[in-house]
Amino acid sequence: MGNPVLSIEKLTLALPSYADRPQAVNDVSLSIGAGETLCVVGESGSGKSMIAHAVMGLLPTAVKPTGGTIRLGGRDLLSLDPAAMLSVRGREIGMIFQEPMTSLNPVMRIGQQISEMFEAHHVFDRPKRSKRVVELLDEVGLPDPQRIARAYPHELSGGQRQRVMIAMALALEPKLLIADEPTTALDVTTQAQILKLIDRLRRQHGTAVLFITHDFGVVAEIADRIAVLQQGTLVEEGTGTEVLSRPRHEYTRRLLAAVPSLVPPERSKSQPKEPILLVENLEKVYRKRSLFSAGREVKAAENINFTLARGETLGLVGESGSGKSTVGRCCLRLIDPDSGKIELGGLRISDLSTSALRPHRKKIQMIFQDPFASLNPRQTIGRIIADGPIANGVSPEKAFERARELLDLVALSPNAIDRYPHEFSGGQRQRVGIARALALEPDVIVADEAVSALDVSVQAQILTLIKELQERLGLAILFVTHDLRVAAQICDRIAVMQRGRIVECGETAALFANPQHEYTRQLFAAVPGGRRFRNR
Repeated sequence: MGNPVLSIEKLTLALPSYADRPQAVNDVSLSIGAGETLCVVGESGSGKSMIAHAVMGLLPTAVKPTGGTIRLGGRDLLSLDPAAMLSVRGREIGMIFQEPMTSLNPVMRIGQQISEMFEAHHVFDRPKRSKRVVELLDEVGLPDPQRIARAYPHELSGGQRQRVMIAMALALEPKLLIADEPTTALDVTTQAQILKLIDRLRRQHGTAVLFITHDFGVVAEIADRIAVLQQGTLVEEGTGTEVLSRPRHEYTRRLLAAVPSLVPPERSKSQPKEPILLVENLEKVYRKRSLFSAGREVKAAENINFTLARGETLGLVGESGSGKSTVGRCCLRLIDPDSGKIELGGLRISDLSTSALRPHRKKIQMIFQDPFASLNPRQTIGRIIADGPIANGVSPEKAFERARELLDLVALSPNAIDRYPHEFSGGQRQRVGIARALALEPDVIVADEAVSALDVSVQAQILTLIKELQERLGLAILFVTHDLRVAAQICDRIAVMQRGRIVECGETAALFANPQHEYTRQLFAAVPGGRRFRNR
């Protein structure tokens, strides 16, 4: 490999005394050569992102390096003072963060934010900076780069914002690019585009890439070498082929076994049941108007028709912006459809006023994508779960008793009822979100990307839990997802959405075996690692 661009030797990062283990990272050694991609994989809390932040000099104040070195081009980054690290960031190391919307300044135009990189490192005069910004936006494949440069972050899609982050990270052609879960929240086609873009830029510029992920499908697509971390310890390292085909460590084998297959499991045939949820000719149009233009219309949902029976799971699958979440929120009446019919248990809820709808809301509940954002950080989980029943007339004593039963049902300790959301892991918070959705004993649950942000092992646990609860309670589930592997494992039927319309619908096994619509075939072709994990 020659001299490595980045060399980490015996790195140890100590956690504060109140943490559940003494080190975030324990005696880890890694190296990356020019033009090479090293994928660091492991569950949440394994230390992956801590290593990235240590390289960037962005560790939380409570986490301290207590041993080892991090060398970039011969210099130990851990020995540099803050001023020296400022000159390294951007110029020698670029970083793509997981969530671009929280990394980009919402009140600055895209061009200004990229131009800041040049200003901070005193590169180029103002006209040259503006020209280079447009060149970078064009290089990462953004349409009409001059318009993008004038836009604000909220005016771009998730995939476009991630491309902006890549342009910013590569602005000064750094030796090392760190990508920290850059595709986790993206749909499969956008994810495939971003992975190809990073790989192309790596080959063009000879950049070393440290790619942090929990998605083995992504790893299968891009990894030259793989390092597997478990609770801060490096348990396995090797080439992509070695680790994926012949894993040596039991932990690696367990992670690979948890990757959902693209082959749907066999499902027993049952007699058709009466629909609990009926949607007919649903339409939703978003209108954007201004003082200076006539505005434009976006048809988020157009002529949507489906039924959902008790005990059945219907998957809504498609890219970001396809209208999946809009349909789910219309069913919940979180947003009002413009036309069409929604019936819940025979009652036409689409025509009810807000006050008339209130007593019926408990029959349809939601599991949100991000449990940390959807749980009140100032309330205990007991209060969060009990609030719904209390608002519907249940006494506080009975509501909290039911909350304890629900915590046990979702495999959390009832004794945790007085703890707060930040005291739980991501998977545990999602279990709290499921308990909250079940608290009102609904007939229907809308699960909106309920497992997309979870690592594969926790994802497998949550999917198993949802299926067990469905069988036990007879729930009907509308499962909104962009992950075809997840849809294969949990959905009885699939409805594929594109640009606000359902383009294909059918039983999961039949649709996966022989997709009829060209768009559906494109989705399957874009699944990262689809060939490797299809027939496991």
